[in-house]
Amino acid sequence: MPGVRLTADQRLVIERAYMAGLPQATIAALVGKHPSTISRELRRAGSFGTRSPRARTARGRGAGYRVKYSAKWSQREAARKARRPKARRLDHAPLREKVWGLLRDDWSPEQIAAMLPVLFPRDLRMRVSHETIYQSLFVQTKGELKRELTAHLRTRRQRRKAQTGGAKRVTLGITDDIRISQRPAEADDRAVPGHWEGDLLLGGVGKGAVLTLVERSSRFVLLAPLPGQHRADQARWTLNEMIATLPLELRKSITWDRGSEMAQHAKFSIESGIPIYFCDPQSPWQRGTNENTNGLLRQYWPKGADLRHLTMAECDRVALKLNTRPRKTLEWQTPGQALNQRLVASAV
Repeated sequence: MPGVRLTADQRLVIERAYMAGLPQATIAALVGKHPSTISRELRRAGSFGTRSPRARTARGRGAGYRVKYSAKWSQREAARKARRPKARRLDHAPLREKVWGLLRDDWSPEQIAAMLPVLFPRDLRMRVSHETIYQSLFVQTKGELKRELTAHLRTRRQRRKAQTGGAKRVTLGITDDIRISQRPAEADDRAVPGHWEGDLLLGGVGKGAVLTLVERSSRFVLLAPLPGQHRADQARWTLNEMIATLPLELRKSITWDRGSEMAQHAKFSIESGIPIYFCDPQSPWQRGTNENTNGLLRQYWPKGADLRHLTMAECDRVALKLNTRPRKTLEWQTPGQALNQRLVASAV
């Protein structure tokens, strides 16, 4: 805003008052600014502490300040930083190519921003915020490159868009009183691996679905295709096949919504030995981990997609991508790493 920035004359007053040993509150009154403005100005200039050099020198024999405040230098730096247009972060070619490469590997901008310091701990030029990446994709990038890179975002959008709610699913066939409140407490706090959340990721009407399982503590994902009408018997058979691949310590419970595909849940529990717990009606937030994962999967299978010819190999490929990508909620571990760590810890 005009009138807010310090002028060259005000910086000269700050320099003289500061060297005279006046406190920052007094200096602020002299130039008509808030004391915090003076404090930030002195810190930017390289001065340490909150007292003037003269007061510090009287107590500390001249030790403690390595750089004196210079009005001329501070004004020059302020003018340089205010210059527009600024050089863009992604104009740095190695950084740009690394970011574009990770986007092509389906990493999100937030994952990229968090992992760059890990990948390049000593190169400060290899740093960029997730917001800068989004701005580059939505505003600065044009043409074919924009279409290619935005296709790797979770939503595949080429511009930002307000979120809208989806249609409610019809729930049929679940008559038993198996509520989520009966689920073991260890599943709620995510301390022990082996508790899963499940759902269907639907394609177009009559165009198949994907059966999704997500392990609550590690966010590890299992996927399987459900071509055709995804009836309750098909869902039970497929779920049994998925569970059969797991070690016994990962077969503790499954939480599902009240969809008709789980009408044979009692039979499944007898066959597999795994109890199924159901969310309260119209409470998808009780399976938030699975809902979030389904949102990630929409990057690969958008709403309305034809999933009738989806193969197990394709599902395994997508699951591998999700299980080997760092996740913010896991402190940037991958789900595979987190699951292995929890299994080792629980075995001790």
